[in-house]
Formats: sequence, structure tokens, C-alpha cells
Amino acid sequence: MNRTGEPSVAELMAQLAANAAEIAALKAEKEALSARVVKLEEELELARLHRFAPKSEKHVDRLFDEAEQVANEDEASGEDGEVVDLPETGFATIEKPEGKKRGRKPLPEHLPRERVEYDLADGQKACPCCRHQMHRMGEAVTEQLHIEVRAKVLQNVRFKYACRHCDRTGINTPVVLAPMPAQPLPGSIATASTLAFALVHKYVDGTPLYRLAQAFERAGIPVSRGALGHWVIGSSERHLSRIYDALKLRLRSQPLIHGDETTVQVLKEKDREATSTSFMWAYRSGEDSGEPIVLLDYQPGRGQIYPQAFLGDYRGILMSDGYTAWRTLAGATHIGCMAHSRRRFIDALKTRKKGGGPPEQALKFFEQLYRIESQAKNEKPEVGETQADCIRRFRQQHSVPILIALKAWLDDIAPKVLPDSKIGDAVSYTLNQWEYLTRYTEDGRMSIDNNLLERDIRIFATGRKSWLFSDTVDGARPSAVVYSIMLTCRACGVEPLAYLRHVLSELPQRATDTDITDLLPFNFTKAAAA
Repeated sequence: MNRTGEPSVAELMAQLAANAAEIAALKAEKEALSARVVKLEEELELARLHRFAPKSEKHVDRLFDEAEQVANEDEASGEDGEVVDLPETGFATIEKPEGKKRGRKPLPEHLPRERVEYDLADGQKACPCCRHQMHRMGEAVTEQLHIEVRAKVLQNVRFKYACRHCDRTGINTPVVLAPMPAQPLPGSIATASTLAFALVHKYVDGTPLYRLAQAFERAGIPVSRGALGHWVIGSSERHLSRIYDALKLRLRSQPLIHGDETTVQVLKEKDREATSTSFMWAYRSGEDSGEPIVLLDYQPGRGQIYPQAFLGDYRGILMSDGYTAWRTLAGATHIGCMAHSRRRFIDALKTRKKGGGPPEQALKFFEQLYRIESQAKNEKPEVGETQADCIRRFRQQHSVPILIALKAWLDDIAPKVLPDSKIGDAVSYTLNQWEYLTRYTEDGRMSIDNNLLERDIRIFATGRKSWLFSDTVDGARPSAVVYSIMLTCRACGVEPLAYLRHVLSELPQRATDTDITDLLPFNFTKAAAA
């Protein structure tokens, strides 16, 4: 019998159960908060690195060095696991290429040379020793680079003709004016060369139009920022859009297309805030294509309708990252970007104070895969074998065993890492995208990553830091056209200024339904530029 005021056994048991539940809840809360602290610390460290540290992924080597130095000090934690040896595939180790030689490079041979001669005065040609007359024994030649930027005014003089007989005897006197070639922008003071100059400075050199207007002003040339804007839009809408449309048709017939997207801001867009984010969708032909093409497509959003509308019923190979909008093209064969997976492990490695651990182990797999790709491109096909078949055979022999070992390692480590950590994100992303990431080994035409297009987009992103935004949609779309042609020229190894001078002189002379295949960048020749 319990004393008055004392709890019963049942009440004590209930209290214990309540305390245990509270302790379990607090423990779960503590674990969740600890995981959140780890995640926030990693994000803070990456933000610091993004702001202050070198951004090139090549610098990750110094992290490997640091990891090796502290390997003895940093004992493996529960998630580190054992170091996994890469499988032996018979792949020879590639020696690192020698670094570039330092020193001044000679000036290009194609530049014209102008001799500027310096001679001794007649009074200095006597020998300082014996005072006899000296003879010239040779010459010492040094070369300097001399650049002059000159502007001139072209006076288009059109002769007029009239009939003196009609002038004397007729009621009306006909006047015939000599014709002149059609101009890129009728009524404008800009020639094709001037338009090319402005377009290259903005879209190749990343110079905003207001700075270009200031440069004209310093040279004493009255060209306003508004006039420059009309030059850009007029050149794109009247002429360069024809090149763009022709390149778009050619791109859709390519066996491989790279796809990606990047942000752009447009201030004055209908029914949207000025701070809204729009997108430049990017498309590129494969690295081995005989017709290199890079196209940007401005769109207000990031939905799946935009790549579907641009590519239509494309049936080839489509390389992209893990964004689901790209995967909605039902007719294409989709492959993933190995660089996106590798980049996540690099971020995970950067967040570790002493390096090492699972991120470094994963990067060893990626390093070997990329070494194999580097050598595969240099392999010579066997008799009756195409280059694509040769690359596929090489990948099957060397890359597939590495991928099998990587998949086994990922499956083993996945339960041991925090899902919200950087390493957890890297592991889950790679496993989720595994089917697409490894598909490149099945076809020698496929690429291991999307870096080819990302390098092209970087040029647009660099220019975006200068001009920051587009004022209107009418400016954003022409910009996409001009950027596309400039990037395509870069991919084709064509000098953009010479190319634009040629096409902006030639296109006004051709009707809209005329074939312009010879004007596409990959068909452009130095003879046409001259």
C-alpha cells in the first residue's frame, strides 16, 4: 500500500517512459543540429574559397599534396573507410608534359615589316683608334610591335547623268544616278567594317557600349551609345540572324550536341520584375565535328519547353548535366557530365581542414578516368576500324574496370556519410546519375563531360560581368545571335573581325531566299576575308 502523496509504480514507469522519449527527442534534435552545423560550416568554407581562393580546378593538386603530408596525423574517422586501390587495366602511366618555355615570343611572320634605318653621322664614321674611314660591315636588327588605330570617312560619290537634248527641248529632264552597293544599315554612317569593329569590341572583348561610346568620343568621333545600340540590333536582325538560322539547321543534323544554360538579367521585360532571372540556353556541336557550331538562345525561363522547341525532334546524342529539363527530349540519347560529379568531390575535399578521406579517394578514380580519355584521343585505329570504334575499344578495356570499382566504392560508402554534407551530396549525385555518367563508354563519339561547352559559356559569363544586364528583350535576343556567331568563329578558328567585315558586306547584296552556305564560319576562308 502506497503512502499518501507518493507516486505509484505505474506513475513512476510512465514518468520514466516520458523522460526516455524526451531524451530520445533531444538526442535526435542534437544530431540534426550537428549535421546542420557541419553543412553550414562546409558552405561557409566554400564561400570563402570561392571569394578568395583560385577558382581553377587545376589547383586541387595542392590539396592532394597537403593530404599526403598530414596522412600520418589525420586518423581515419568512421566515414573515411579504407583506401581503395584502383584496378589494374594495363593502362600505361602518362608522363607530365614539359612546361611552356619562358621568354619573349617572336613577332608573327605575317605582319608587314617596315624598315626604320639609323646610321652614324658622317663625322662619326672615322675610326676612334686610327681616325681612318670605317666601312659598313653589317647591321643589327631588332623588332618592335607598332599599332596604329585610324578612322577615316568614306565619301560615297555617285555621279549623276542628265540629257542635254531633253533639257533643251523636253518638258522633263531625266536624271540617272549611279547605283552603289546595298549597305548593311541604309541611312547609317556605319560601314560594314565599323559595325564589325563595334560588335567585336562588345561581344569578343566584353566592352560595354557606354565605354565604346567614350572611346569614340576621345577620338573626336560623335557616336552616341544609342547609335551603337542600333548598330548592334540592326546588324543582328537584318543580317546575322540569317547566319544564325542556317547554323541552327546545321546543328540539328549533328550526331552529338552539348547543352547547358546560364543566367542573364533583362530589366524591361513584359509582366516581369527587373530583378527576375532569365536564361541563355547554350548548344554546341561535338569536339570532333567538321562543322563546329555554338549557339545561344535567350529565353525568359528554365523550363523544359525551351530545349524542346529549339531542338525539336532531335534523335542524336545529347550531353548535359543532371538538370531534368534536358532529359525530357524523348528521342535523344542522353549522357551525363562526369565533370559535374568530379566537381562535387572537389568541393567536399576543399571543406576538409586536412584534406584526404573519401573525397581524395574519389578524385583518384576521376583522375585515372581522365588520363584514359587523354590517351584514347591519341590512339591509332586498327585496320578497318574507325576512330570512334578505336576510342570505344580503349574505353572498354581501361575505363570500364575503373568505373566498376568506383561504383562498388560508392555503394559501400553511401551509408557511412552524412546525407546533407558535401561528400554525401557528391556520392548521392553520382549514384543517381550513374546510368548517364557511364554511358559514354558505349560509343566513341560520346564525350566524358560537358567542359567543351562550359568553356564557351565562360566567355559569355566574363562579358556579363562588364555589361551586367540587358535593358530589353529586343537587346537580349540580338545579343544571343551575335554571341553565337562570335563563339562559332572561335570554335572554327576564324578571326571574328575579318569574318564580320566579309559577311556584313556580302549579306546585303543577297536576297533573303539566297543560299548562304559559303558564308557560314566553318566555310570562311582567308581568301574571302581578303
